[in-house]
Amino acid sequence: MARGVISLAHRAGGNLALNKIVAMTHQPAIRKAVIPVAGLGTRLFPASHAVKKELFPIVGQDGIARALFHYHLLELTAAGIEEICVIVQPGEEAMIHAYLQGPGDDYLRRLEKYPALRREADQMRGFGKQICFAVQHEQEGYGHAVFQSREFANGEMVLLCLGDHLFRGTEISPYQELARMAALSQGRSVSAVNRISAGELKGYGTIAGARRAENPRLIDISLIIEKPDAATARAKLRVNDLPAETWLGWFGMHLLAPSIYDVLAEMIRDNVRDNGEFQLTRAQEIQRQREGYLALEMTGAERFDFGTPDDYVRSLGAFRH
Repeated sequence: MARGVISLAHRAGGNLALNKIVAMTHQPAIRKAVIPVAGLGTRLFPASHAVKKELFPIVGQDGIARALFHYHLLELTAAGIEEICVIVQPGEEAMIHAYLQGPGDDYLRRLEKYPALRREADQMRGFGKQICFAVQHEQEGYGHAVFQSREFANGEMVLLCLGDHLFRGTEISPYQELARMAALSQGRSVSAVNRISAGELKGYGTIAGARRAENPRLIDISLIIEKPDAATARAKLRVNDLPAETWLGWFGMHLLAPSIYDVLAEMIRDNVRDNGEFQLTRAQEIQRQREGYLALEMTGAERFDFGTPDDYVRSLGAFRH
């Protein structure tokens, strides 16, 4: 999973062409999303011991302070998502339920003086009806966490979002744009990617592939490697039309075909681990080998990383403006 400073996706051509193609194509409905929040938040200890990091306060452009994961709910619902699975540690369901349930009647009466905040409380209770939970009982890696949502997915594609990152677009919501890729992927997974430098490779799954002529932002992936070193990236991970010493790495959002759960099940059965954990990136590469895999280069979209103290401080100010 990516860590580091706020990343601004580089612009590339093809926005209008892509939107036109999607508009002309029958679009399967993406109804489900998954938000993993089962991490321990070790790098944000001791604050993460008092409050789960995905519940840390983040002030939006509208000046309202919300829990970090609350913004995912807002964006996913706006993108047409109907059901959301939150992956938690044992016992954490209660704190998220309590947050979405909001305050009691006495407090709500106080909020009558602040109409915008009262609307937030009402909307939060609505979100509570859209979410369900999957529990990761053991810390066995990101892929293992995602696997816990298999029953929720129930054979459908899901939109997966990193729980401790936020995403925002200048022209279109990244959540909405990636969800639309189901119209073009022919049932294959699609991951959002953006441009990274050699110094950032250690934090990202990174791809090789070829851009499609009719839409250069859409890439047929030929290889996926988790956190490659620079020498490996230079030798194996090229995408045409990128400047020298520039690669495409995971943006933090994935549209996953249901076969990802079959791959993860096989990895867990056969104890296929990387650095002691079941990694989602390994499963994505296996899925690519079997049925193909696409990437969408995000343009005009920002990722805000809240995973470390310094990143939290930087992203907190940037997300507000």
